[in-house]
Amino acid sequence: MPHPSPDTAARPPRDGAPRPPAAVMRRQTLVLGLLVATGVVSYIDRATLSVANGMVRHDLGLSAAQMGVLLSAFLWTYALAQLPVGFLIDKVGARKALSAGLAVWSVAQLLVGCVTSLGQFCAARALLGVGESPVSPGSARATRDWFPLHRRGMATGVWNSSSSLGTAIAVPLLTVLMLAVGWRWMFVVMGVAGLGVAGVLYWLYRDPQACGLPADALRHIGDARAHGDTAPDAPITFAQWRRLFSRRTVLGVLAGMFGCIYVLWMFNAWLPYYLEHDRHLSVGYTGLIAAIPFAFGVLGSLISGWMLDLLVRWGVSPVNSRKYPMTIGLIGMGLATIVGAVAQDGVIGIGAISVAMFLCYACTATAWATPVIAVPGPFCASMGSIQNFSGYIGGALAPSVTGAALQWTGDLHAGLLTGAAVGIGCGVLYYLLVTEPVSMAELAHPAGARPEKS
Repeated sequence: MPHPSPDTAARPPRDGAPRPPAAVMRRQTLVLGLLVATGVVSYIDRATLSVANGMVRHDLGLSAAQMGVLLSAFLWTYALAQLPVGFLIDKVGARKALSAGLAVWSVAQLLVGCVTSLGQFCAARALLGVGESPVSPGSARATRDWFPLHRRGMATGVWNSSSSLGTAIAVPLLTVLMLAVGWRWMFVVMGVAGLGVAGVLYWLYRDPQACGLPADALRHIGDARAHGDTAPDAPITFAQWRRLFSRRTVLGVLAGMFGCIYVLWMFNAWLPYYLEHDRHLSVGYTGLIAAIPFAFGVLGSLISGWMLDLLVRWGVSPVNSRKYPMTIGLIGMGLATIVGAVAQDGVIGIGAISVAMFLCYACTATAWATPVIAVPGPFCASMGSIQNFSGYIGGALAPSVTGAALQWTGDLHAGLLTGAAVGIGCGVLYYLLVTEPVSMAELAHPAGARPEKS
């Protein structure tokens, strides 16, 4: 008989699945709470240098160019660390990887309190990037381990919302902390808090098989096996990991993540400038208005996760339940950015940017819900880290490309339109390249050939 494709294997019924046992729901809620807490701490810690920008430059005597190098140190090491970290997570599991990463980046925050030179500061920020690299791929692996296929979209949307939630919390929280104790102690306090969260995560998080749950509860969590995720959780090899890069669907996923993270970091870096210079808002008013697009981002992440699960329950194939929303989101994000760039009315412009951020975070939630259905289960974190590597190459490029366009043209329109073109182009590539999930057979054999049908 032919081997069933993961994309066409049995799916949850259209009218939903049985309610999970109470013990499972409690554990799943705990897991999501730990993932959200880890993500919020991660995004607050990323923002510490941005908040302390002026004081750091004054105290250490840094030029604007040196500050640019310091700000980019995190992004580049974070992107490069994605490639090995996914392989590592698939080897050791989410619990060890997430708690160790949190501890490492918290130590990096503590070290900032002692820096006396640009080199030392860059090294600490580079260590921050390495430490934070397991956050998203580790969360994707935890989602695969703890949630069945028809509930993974919403679970992903919940923990993915921590990125916009943490960003929204960061500026007011860190500003108050910095004014109260100084920028050095601000970093130290956040480092101590992070070590505390790392300890709680390691203490409370367990893989399903290590929780003492009864067999029927474990069967509920493992109903993914009934929906095509039939690969055993054997350790993956480097040769198998490397073959991921030769698969058409994987390349499409990389393009999609590049597009949404490029646009996200374009706005992260230049939204205040856009509001002050293009929309002529005061600095104080800018701080208030800038929170609106990120609030839309939280909604985009949550609604996207709910929609993905709904599509699967309606009988849409797992791959297409990600492909259609991601394509629409990327292209819509680009079109909304164009409106934000060219609109004469400020309310319309800010509204369009809010729509773009809603779709951007909807795309990131969709992207992080994709590894669990695009590749066999043992490769879930590896796929997540590879796509995050692609995304943060875009994220590292976006601020500088937008800044160069601003310097060349004298306004932000060209930079925003460039970001819009990137989003639309990546949406088209995603639609054309993402076709079917990668099978274990394709990764297990050098030629990538599927086993012969009998």
